[in-house]
Amino acid sequence: MDWKRMVGRALFPHPAIAVLLGISAAVLLAYSLTCLEAAEPLSIASFALSFYVLVVCCCRMPQMIRAALRFRRENACVARYTSDVRLRINISLMGALVMNAAYAMLQLALGLRYRSVWFCTMAGYYAILTLMRLLLLRHSRTYAPGERLETEWRRYRLCGVCLLLTNLALAVMIPYFVFRIRMIRHHEITVIAMAAYTFTSLTLAIVNAVRYRRYGSPIFSAAKAIALVSAVVSMLTLENAMLVAFSTQGEERLCRILLGASGVGVMLFVLGISLYMVRRAHMGLAGISGRAG
Repeated sequence: MDWKRMVGRALFPHPAIAVLLGISAAVLLAYSLTCLEAAEPLSIASFALSFYVLVVCCCRMPQMIRAALRFRRENACVARYTSDVRLRINISLMGALVMNAAYAMLQLALGLRYRSVWFCTMAGYYAILTLMRLLLLRHSRTYAPGERLETEWRRYRLCGVCLLLTNLALAVMIPYFVFRIRMIRHHEITVIAMAAYTFTSLTLAIVNAVRYRRYGSPIFSAAKAIALVSAVVSMLTLENAMLVAFSTQGEERLCRILLGASGVGVMLFVLGISLYMVRRAHMGLAGISGRAG
């Protein structure tokens, strides 16, 4: 009986203790992976603690899911966020707009400071993303979906034209990757974290691009198309970081081929998305004109 109680307390500790253990395991694991060798005692202890925390999380997973679902039902703010599509779009656009604008200003300041074409190109790319999201946010905050359908199609078409401009920025960025003009060697753990974030963003962008088409709002569709293009371009940056971090000297030619092929593929993808948006907007505007006539 005592053994069962001890095992139960070990697998189901108090929530405060579980949170403390999780934070401690994350800090120790990060320190061990970046500063220590794998065979050192502290590294072994951090691996063991991380495994224990993982086991505790798996045991508590059903309880955590039930608590999250209950919180979603009972919290008014969360319930409104999950049920109001327009609110979700506005919050998403606002967050992305602020990040893009801040990053564009940072890249522009670095470009002027160091007279760097790379930083200026990155500033232009993020400035275009900022402009598109600002156009969509201003309309979405003022009008409900479908209230000004003609204006929505015009904003949708303008975003498609702006995406054509991002191909100009990509045309400058890709040679920097291919010919190793711009090389930043990240730590392997940083590259893995970048990969996890990028693949998650790409998956969500694809799912949302398909999901939000059912609402029939060009503003919603344009917002998710921009997120999809941004995620695809981030994949190119991730590929460059991974090749720089994990490739060897003898593989330089192969890296150039891979980056060149991926760069051309990304440019063609962005071009296809932009042309599709322009064509679809023309069809939508033509349909509105036909009904009005």
